[in-house]
Amino acid sequence: MSTAAEVAEAPEAPGYRARRTLPLRVEAVRQLRRRRTLLMGGVLGALPFILIIAFAIGGTPDGGPGGGDRVTLMDTATASAANFAATCLFVSAGFLLVVPVALFCGDTVASEASWSSLRYLLAAPVPRARLLWSKLVVALGFSLAAMVLLPLVALAAGAAAYGWGPLELPTGGALATGDTVPRIALVVAFIFVSQLVTAGLAFWLSTKTDAPLGAVGGAVGLTIVGNVLDAVTALGSWRDFLPAHWQFAWADALQPDLEWAGMAKGAAISVTYALILFAFAFRGFSRKDIVS
Repeated sequence: MSTAAEVAEAPEAPGYRARRTLPLRVEAVRQLRRRRTLLMGGVLGALPFILIIAFAIGGTPDGGPGGGDRVTLMDTATASAANFAATCLFVSAGFLLVVPVALFCGDTVASEASWSSLRYLLAAPVPRARLLWSKLVVALGFSLAAMVLLPLVALAAGAAAYGWGPLELPTGGALATGDTVPRIALVVAFIFVSQLVTAGLAFWLSTKTDAPLGAVGGAVGLTIVGNVLDAVTALGSWRDFLPAHWQFAWADALQPDLEWAGMAKGAAISVTYALILFAFAFRGFSRKDIVS
């Protein structure tokens, strides 16, 4: 009988290539067919229509009595398709878009462990780093697709309901019609980068637990804690190191003069935290005893 050392030192089987195991296409199809993927796509696709119905019932949004002096994108939501798409991002960036990121990244490895299929994937054999890399790339791809789906549906539904035109700014002025789509694309890109912290948390937790809901819920919960801490003004300049402090820096992209400072700082902080968390996930999983 061969010992473990002899098996480890045995040459690779003819035709075996580690890079060809668990192709991204195969993993993407597996994740696309899952019910939670279709459900999340349905929720994000339905949100613009729910808002259109709400505006039709409640009337044109405005500051109104009791609205205070604060002016937001909600005040110009029905001005054009671009305004409507920006409003959909505004109302969903703080929490709703956190959910698909946590779901896709937190469920991916933990679900395999909960189904007792993780060890069979590794016995295929799929190298651990390759397995994590494939799952992470696909999870981030689906997260980005979820964030792109919302404004695309909102632009189409908004064009039908409110017409196409320039993006009117709540504080006055407007962005030219030709500039609206590139600016909204920039907003989506920044929101995706800012959510990399949640992705890192969820993915790291997914490699530590066999409970998918624990990984997803833990990532969402820690993200909420970050938002709460950012609201504590007593922390002063320490809040600048919280990713949540910069989550709405994308509003600078919807100004006549594009401002990069806030988005650059927010992106740098988010990417730094995310890289550390991804490194923890790969390092911990490489040493983990897989029993499920």
